[in-house]
Amino acid sequence: VRVMPYSTFRLNLSVTSPYNADFDGDEMNLHVPQSEETRAEVKELCLVPLNIVSPQKNGPLMGIVQDSLAGVYKLCRRDTFLTKEQIMNSMLWVPNWDGVIPQPAILKPRPRWTGKQLISMVIPKEVTLHNGNDKKEDAPLKDEGILIQAGQLMYGLPTKKIVGAAAGGIVHISYNELGAEGAMAFLNGVQQVVTYWLLNNGHSIGIGDTIPDKATIEKVQVHIDEEKAEVARLTAMATANELEALPGMNVRATFENKVSMALNQARDKAGTTTQKSLKDSNNAVTMASSGSKGSSINISQMTALVGQQIVEGKRIPFGFKYRTLPHFTKDDYSPEARGFVENSYLRGLTPSEFFFHAM
Repeated sequence: VRVMPYSTFRLNLSVTSPYNADFDGDEMNLHVPQSEETRAEVKELCLVPLNIVSPQKNGPLMGIVQDSLAGVYKLCRRDTFLTKEQIMNSMLWVPNWDGVIPQPAILKPRPRWTGKQLISMVIPKEVTLHNGNDKKEDAPLKDEGILIQAGQLMYGLPTKKIVGAAAGGIVHISYNELGAEGAMAFLNGVQQVVTYWLLNNGHSIGIGDTIPDKATIEKVQVHIDEEKAEVARLTAMATANELEALPGMNVRATFENKVSMALNQARDKAGTTTQKSLKDSNNAVTMASSGSKGSSINISQMTALVGQQIVEGKRIPFGFKYRTLPHFTKDDYSPEARGFVENSYLRGLTPSEFFFHAM
């Protein structure tokens, strides 16, 4: 513990996960040991480095998170290069640097170091890790999977599974090979180096990251229209009493089941289409791929469509007088009337979509 001015706790971001702490006014309690024996006991039980790996689940409780996680992912991309000045400045942040400057990966027309080389200076030499697809010969070219050989990152992008609180990741291996101090040095080193690089490189997300191109918007609309037509067909069949009940279900349950499947398919197809259209360098994609924040579902809801709203495992149920809202006719089983949101967050929701989404 370092005594600092002001009455605010400051703590490393990696340690917030096991404490379940966030910076919105959390308070902590101080327990003062009353004897040397107690002090020794509390130190062994509560010292942060000794709790990096939990005996409960045989895996780390803390790893790289948020800015540093997105940053280390960006830093290790194949198109990230550093000049001599940048590598010199960055090396000042490497803990226990041995004074050796690595050979630049590119010599001509001017020397350039890769981001992978910079991160390799922080990874302990004792770490060897292979996690990838052996069947694909072009995996190293596409940075799929990861290979770390004696502390050198050969190919791959560090994600939450590799540098986060994950069993078998770098934090875990460092702890097993070098003990608590080694794992702590890795966590500190990565954060210092990456934060410095990110300070000069930057990472921001804007509305431009959620806008798909015209062709994609049209494809998404086609997927939605196809599935809405399928729902209309199912509704017509059910109305004409031509719908066969599935085993173990009545006709109404069968109808709901098939409609839900069709609408979920619309969401999934539209989501896949927009995912493919976004570039790898897209900041939202970077955050989802690295595991620092968000997921592919969040991105597809921002760019393509929000999808069917579910309440208690079903579509929005009829309330008073056989309808969901007063804005629809009675016995309206259409997707819109039962909580299907076909707009994305980018386009904005209609009043009824907004109401269903808030349920």
